[in-house]
Amino acid sequence: MKRITIYLAAMVTMMVLAAACSKKLEEYNPGGLTADVVFNTPAGFEAGVSAAYSYNRHLWGKEAGYHLYEASSDLWVSGVDDPNTELTQFTAGLNSTNVIITANWQRLYSVINLCNALIRRVPQSGLSDNLKGTREAELRMLRAWYYYTIVETWGGVHFTLDETSGIVTTANRKPVDTFYQQILTDLRWAAPRLPLTTSDVGRVTKPAAEAFLSKMFLYTKNYDSSFYYANKVINDYGLALQTSYASLWNMATQSNKEIIWAVNYSTNLALNDFQGPAGAIVYPGGHPRGAHNGHLMFLQKYDVRPGMVRDIPYGRPFSRYMPSRFLLDLYDETKDARYAGSFQDIWFSNKTTATTYERTLTTGAKQNFTLNPGDTAHWIPKSTVVTNAFRDSRKYEIFDRTNVYNTNGTPRNTSNFISLKKFLDPTRPTVAEQQSARDAVVFRLADIILIAAEAKLNLNLKADAADLINKVRRRAVLTGLPANTLDITDADVTIDFILDERARELAGEQWRWFDLKRTGKLVDRVTQFNPQAAPNIKPYHNLRPIPQSQIDAVSNKTEFIQNPGYN
Repeated sequence: MKRITIYLAAMVTMMVLAAACSKKLEEYNPGGLTADVVFNTPAGFEAGVSAAYSYNRHLWGKEAGYHLYEASSDLWVSGVDDPNTELTQFTAGLNSTNVIITANWQRLYSVINLCNALIRRVPQSGLSDNLKGTREAELRMLRAWYYYTIVETWGGVHFTLDETSGIVTTANRKPVDTFYQQILTDLRWAAPRLPLTTSDVGRVTKPAAEAFLSKMFLYTKNYDSSFYYANKVINDYGLALQTSYASLWNMATQSNKEIIWAVNYSTNLALNDFQGPAGAIVYPGGHPRGAHNGHLMFLQKYDVRPGMVRDIPYGRPFSRYMPSRFLLDLYDETKDARYAGSFQDIWFSNKTTATTYERTLTTGAKQNFTLNPGDTAHWIPKSTVVTNAFRDSRKYEIFDRTNVYNTNGTPRNTSNFISLKKFLDPTRPTVAEQQSARDAVVFRLADIILIAAEAKLNLNLKADAADLINKVRRRAVLTGLPANTLDITDADVTIDFILDERARELAGEQWRWFDLKRTGKLVDRVTQFNPQAAPNIKPYHNLRPIPQSQIDAVSNKTEFIQNPGYN
């Protein structure tokens, strides 16, 4: 919600959550403000709702979110500057003291407490009756969304629908099904009370709630209901796939008919609270809050190559993640436009003057080459393995797959690799700017079409599933080829094919961890397709460790215990 005053929302959040602190503090409130005082006014209540939305900005479009829910998968390996390899590679640092996991446990339970507090106070909010219903529906959707993130990350942990008041030193562990049933209850309550559309970008709508329902019913194996809600989203609200895949990432058309719900960021970067509130946790390599930073994470070090300087169009390379060889090989770039729409594999000299550099040829001889502005500076082909003669004859550098990956698929060159470009932001004001006004898409139509296909597969209606998958694949066909070039048949439809298709369509969009967990494929797929992480991943990695600070804080330690594997 680009017009929301983030600072007021943050102030309200910190005030109402002070009661949730487990430490024994001597509190002094000189203004006399309490949650009852603030939330019993329309302005105060609205600020609280805005604050409840703002917690999405800690994960969606953020490095923490990419590490937790995208990079820990079969699709990505560590780039040269990955500071959190324990999450990318499942190494020993993935433990109960991990700063990213601890920070997000605290934030997620803080916002759950905020949602519970606001839902209880809707009757006293001073809002009109119609607006009360809408805001409660939003809060229930948000509570469902945050509880979903909690239960998928940590399993059956602490669950409550009550606002925390005073010091609490015990925690419960409820079954996963308790979370799922409450999520479904909140969503079914919210969906009919939410508006069909909104001009306030970032607020949830009825299609967003129903998209979420379609996913949740896959978890409970109610496949008829999953398809029912997915089909409503596909057909009832005027949503449509963008004509071209690449146009999805155009900064000028972020709000389009394919987007169902997105975490929005302001074009006025100062409003995105880059530094965060005082005392905010800063994890290794990351920053509290701020705007979208996906544009930093997936880029190779182009700016240290001959003929190149860092610029706005090519982005600022943080080089956190590079694609696994498996991910790149999922695309047939001769037919599928999603490869060129997602990745960059060639860079042109962006210096304003000629660059002469010396390179060692494959023969061992040294030779000078000159790159003029606009010349190809370096090329990283997806599948071509070039001959020595071809390599030596080019004045530009070539990093083919034998240079980038070892024969077993582990990364060999973590600085120069094919880069995910879909999050690049050419509207950034300066070369050094770390924030982007890009919205972080949560639900979009292609995702839900593939969810519908998954439901049909589980109902053993493979022909229907193939038809749905082909809707997505037909949008992906390269211009000039027949529309049915990428069509599949019912014989092709398996859960692994759907996961492959979701990778081609949604790479980098923070769904991969959830997809692999939902289908029971996390360990199998990482073991098979991510040779960097394969030696480390174990079945217990389907859950993250509960933060040690939480384990230490509770008095009922025999009941509230650590997740298996992390003791």
